[in-house]
Amino acid sequence: MARAVVRVGAIDIGTNTVRLLVADVELASLTDVERIVEVVGLGRGVDATRHFDPDRVEQAIAVLMTYRDRLRQHGAARIRAVATSATRDAEDGEAFLQRATMALGTRPDLITGVEEAALAFRGATDGLRGETPALVLDPGGGSTEFVFGHDRPEYTVTIDIGSVRLTDRLLPERPAAPDRVEAVAAEVAEMFAVVRLPSMPARVIGVAGTFTSLAAIALGLTAHDRSLVHGAALSLEELDRLVEHLSGLTVEETAAIPSLDPKRAPVLLGGAIVAGEAVRVSGLEEAFVSESDLLDGIALDLATSD
Repeated sequence: MARAVVRVGAIDIGTNTVRLLVADVELASLTDVERIVEVVGLGRGVDATRHFDPDRVEQAIAVLMTYRDRLRQHGAARIRAVATSATRDAEDGEAFLQRATMALGTRPDLITGVEEAALAFRGATDGLRGETPALVLDPGGGSTEFVFGHDRPEYTVTIDIGSVRLTDRLLPERPAAPDRVEAVAAEVAEMFAVVRLPSMPARVIGVAGTFTSLAAIALGLTAHDRSLVHGAALSLEELDRLVEHLSGLTVEETAAIPSLDPKRAPVLLGGAIVAGEAVRVSGLEEAFVSESDLLDGIALDLATSD
């Protein structure tokens, strides 16, 4: 007998964004009901202070209250929220989780980098099928996950650097001088030197907002279009060109890029550097961009759990 359709709700409380996916899942096939992405920047400053900024916490809580209403309106039968790098790092992370629980009506799970990577791998490889082994790259705001495997993760590494953390640490000014960008890229490459892939991947899949935003810019889109971004190829040469281009812009000029959510502008250069250096680790010359990621992995897990 065919498995019934299950309506699920997935929430990702990340370092830069707070995201919602409501989806119908049937036999591991996922159909979107609604996706929302809000750039909150919850993790800005956490790397230095180990505490959340109160104003950003208030923004995140307001977003979560909106998501609670959307989940109720859509009638999600199963719900899971997760919190990632910034909440792992913040000394007041538990206090934030308590407030998030009140806002959502369900307690977010504080997941490890390994679980974050596994969920991203499931979402990415289900959404963009092809040759294996695959290497999934998930550069978030606070950490970057490298996940290698065939049908499931076989090798996982989480490195504590991402678009927000890198910007806070090393890229406070825009435009950024070429020698500064070169030095930052070298530092990221040194951090990624611990990655030891079991073998050469057949393909690389880049997920999350940095990769999808960069792909939209590379494609010259006038507005972000998931259907065009999903499956797009980003070569190392193109990523390097994007880093060079973004490094010459002010934050305001970056925010004016038509396909970009303006709230991503302050950290996109840092994200582009991280993405490029992560692809370089793979030994391949390009990455395919997937709009399916950790959120989709959560949704698929929810639907198949008993």
